[in-house]
Order: sequence, then structure tokens, then C-alpha cells
Amino acid sequence: MNIINPATEEVITTIPEDTLTTLEKKFSLLKQGQPLWHQKSLQERITILRNFKELLSENIESLCAILTSEVGKPLQQSRNEVNGAIARIEWLTNNGEKYLVDEWMTQEDSLGEKISYESLGIVCNISAWNYPYLVGVNAFVPALMAGNSVMYKPSEYATLTGLEIERLLKRAGIPDNAFHIAIGTGNVGELLLAMPFNGFFFTGSNATGKHIYSTIAPKMVTCQLELGGKDPLYVADDVEDLKSVIAGTADGAFYNNGQSCCSVERIYVHEKLYDLYVVEFVKEVSGFKLGLPTEEGIYIGPLTRKNQLQVLDEQVADAKAKGAKVLLGGKRMNRKGYYFEPTVLADVTNEMKIMRDESFGPIIGIMKVKDDQEAISLMADTDFGLTASVYCKSLERAQKILSQLETGSAYWNCCDRVSAPLPWSGRKNSGIGSTLSHAGIRAFTHPKAYHLRGKI
Repeated sequence: MNIINPATEEVITTIPEDTLTTLEKKFSLLKQGQPLWHQKSLQERITILRNFKELLSENIESLCAILTSEVGKPLQQSRNEVNGAIARIEWLTNNGEKYLVDEWMTQEDSLGEKISYESLGIVCNISAWNYPYLVGVNAFVPALMAGNSVMYKPSEYATLTGLEIERLLKRAGIPDNAFHIAIGTGNVGELLLAMPFNGFFFTGSNATGKHIYSTIAPKMVTCQLELGGKDPLYVADDVEDLKSVIAGTADGAFYNNGQSCCSVERIYVHEKLYDLYVVEFVKEVSGFKLGLPTEEGIYIGPLTRKNQLQVLDEQVADAKAKGAKVLLGGKRMNRKGYYFEPTVLADVTNEMKIMRDESFGPIIGIMKVKDDQEAISLMADTDFGLTASVYCKSLERAQKILSQLETGSAYWNCCDRVSAPLPWSGRKNSGIGSTLSHAGIRAFTHPKAYHLRGKI
């Protein structure tokens, strides 16, 4: 399997993919090792994961160089990601004991009732390329902390980063037979789906998620899916600092080249502010520095995947054919690498692909609305349900709008953010289950109810 630098289209290295034979061997080792890993105390497991956190910090520059080389993420954004992963591990390990120890519900003279959180067993985590550290630690850290052994499959677009994760976990003290990495493309993923794991945790596209869900349903095991979104944002007529709103919403749409699950993908602006907002938004995006992601100060680098260029081409063509105006960008950049110009379209409608299908690139459509009710109707007009954002002066007004939207996360005067204490979940085609928060820690366990008669 060739590992390609998306900024130069050069082959970085070639790595052999796993086969059924190698995967079965790794699974057998995980099966043997899981009881031994589980026998370690929760505090021992937490200490090892904290060691991993420290190793990430000590090696951050080399890790970021590798991440940028294979994903195309600008260096500073790679640093932001690894630092964000460090902070998440800190929260997860600090709260592991709180949410994984036995929970007494009743303690009377002759009756005890408690919940014990038992590990699932052997967990398969098929992860994503856009934030391999952040998305990864959301799953394999709480899974290991809960006493599971883990087969971790990084995306083929983040393989080198996956190998670094494995290396540092082993250095931190994770036993060889408690964590293994599966290397390869979708064919390797298919082989994993046929294996007898006790839980499957996937982050990626809606289409792949649905395939995974239907494939493993007969196994009757835990399945959690973190899928995509078409996240809407509404700018109401009473925002007090339009300049900062424009800066924040542009960043929400274009950070990481728009390749974030919770990137802003649709913007609705009250008619009183629409014209000014569009003009200033274009100015803001025009100021983003483009170039090689290895250069300091670069904000927009290449897309990670070459085939996404065609998706963006089609969305722009569809929007133009249906009456949208391209105010900025609109095409591939004439240079080596998978570059697409930061693109802003106005006068869009919800019938256009750019407002209906996930873009996952540096492109945004902006639409005028006459009032809150129209904004709600348009924001709700989607098969996805990951996040929604409202910018306005009043929390009461924002909550009234956000409460009518079927999403896993709701933002007031902010967007495109994830916080470890809060559950990260989707509704409708955006997924099933939760990572992060107490829900995400316990997602890697089976609760067992104990009814205890006698002297407690």
C-alpha cells in the first residue's frame, strides 16, 4: 500500500497490508491477552494511559511532521490536534475511576443493589483520517481503560500515524497482546467485520457506517457509529459584534480545510445582515494563507483524498446551474497536490447539492432567511443530525431555536467544537451512540446489575 503525500503527490513509503492470516493471528493474541489486561487494576491501566499522554507531549514535533506528511494538515493544526488529544486523555483518565468503579444504588441492612461496569472484551475500532489522534483517543483510550483489548484500524490515509500510536502505547506499558493495529484499505476493514469481536466502533462516512451496521447486526454485539454531518449555522439579526461572528463562522467552515465532522457546512443569515455578512465573510476567507502545509502560518493546505476534488467540482457545478453565485474560488488550484480554492457561494437554496450533501472540503454556501422560523425550517431540512449553531444576543432565543433541531450537539455563539466532558453523538444519519463524557467511557462496558440479599 502506497502512502502518498497529498501536498506533493509523492509516495512517502510503501507498507504491506494485513491479510486474513495476519489478522487472525493478531485477534488470537488479543483474545489471549484481554483477561490478563483486565486483571490489572483500573489504576494501573490509567497510569499506563497517562504515560502514553506524556509520550505524545514529548514527541509532538515528530508526530506532527508525520501527520502533516500523510494527511496534509498544516503543521500548526497538527500541533493543535495532538495537544487536543493530550487534553482529552487527561480528562478521560481523571474521570475513569469515577465512572468505571462499581456504583451502589441501594445499601440497606439486608439489601444491596449495585451496577458493575464490565469490559466488553475484544474491541474493534475502525477509525478516521481527518483527526486520527482526536478520533482515536475518543475510542481506544476509554476502551483500554475499561479493560478491553483493542484492534485498531487507522484509515489508510493515516497509517503512519496509526503506527506511531501503537509504538507509543507499547512504550507506555500497554502489553503486546492488548493492542494491535490493522493496516490496509477497505478490504481489510471487511475482513475485520467478519471476525468475532465483542464490539465495533467506527468513525467515517454514512455509507460505510450503514454497511458496517447491517453487516454485524446478526452478531448481536455492541456497535457504535460516528458518522458525518451537514451542519447548519444561523446568524440572527441581533448579533452585537458581526466582525467577530464572521471570523468565528469562517473558521468553523474552513478549519482543517473543512474536513471535520462538525465543520459548518451551511450558513443561513437573517436578511437584515445578509449583504454585509457576505461581503465581509468573503474578505475574511480571502485572507486565509494557502500553501504547503509544512510552511509555518499556512491555514489552507491540500485535501487529504484526491477523489474529494471531484465531489467539490460537482457541488460547484450543480450550484451554478441552479442559480448560485460563486463569490470566491470555485475550482481546483493549478499546482501539484490535491488543492481546492477556498470557495464561497451565495444565493444558494436547499435544493442544491452544496446544501444537502456532505462537502468535507473548503467550500460553503450562504443563504438569506427572513426570520427565525424560516431558519429553523431550513436547518432541519436534512438527513443528518450532528450539530447546529445559532449566533444571537439572547440565550433564550437560541435555545428556542436549537431545541427544535434534531442534533447531538447544539452551539450558541460558537461552532465546530468538541469537549471531553460532553457526549459526542449524532442523530439520524449522523450516527448511533456516544463517545466522550461519562457516556463515552461507559460505552466500552456492559453494565451488570447486582441484587444482593444479606448483610452488606
